[in-house]
Amino acid sequence: METRLSTDLAEQIRKEIGENAFLCYQCQKCSSDCPVAEHFDLAPIQLGQKEMVLHSKTIWLCAMRETCATCYPHDINITKIMDALKIMAQQERIEAKVPSVPLFYQAALRGIKWFGRMYEAGLMGEIYLRQMMSGQLNYQQVWKNDLPLALKMFRAGKLKLFSTFGKPKAKKRAAEGLQ
Repeated sequence: METRLSTDLAEQIRKEIGENAFLCYQCQKCSSDCPVAEHFDLAPIQLGQKEMVLHSKTIWLCAMRETCATCYPHDINITKIMDALKIMAQQERIEAKVPSVPLFYQAALRGIKWFGRMYEAGLMGEIYLRQMMSGQLNYQQVWKNDLPLALKMFRAGKLKLFSTFGKPKAKKRAAEGLQ
């Protein structure tokens, strides 16, 4: 298989979001503290292997914790680039290599739209239901890891079974201020 190197991807990123991937000189400091770097398969962006980058697991595994930004020697917003790459992949109808990630984003945004805040139990329920319906639910993961953690969080008061809605007092004050 022939490898074609190009600057097109880095130029597209610079044009669309203003980040200069050409400043990266592969020191690997961005991945030194990344909690999921060991699972990455991403080729360097400035080498221009767009197909490889958009078909990688890395863009979907990025946890957006921004630990890469704290130790990076240049002023490049790596998480912003990862977001742009996910959007590019979706626009080109490239299926996510980690299907649960876009499912998580969709469910989280839907919950925020409905309740005005993150509703964790509803988020988990929707993700599990959708994964179960598509035959992708890992039952062993749910029973062995997820449910025990959820019970621990529930007992500690960190997980609510029913959502509260966004702050009604703030909404009321905002409405009164507009009148």
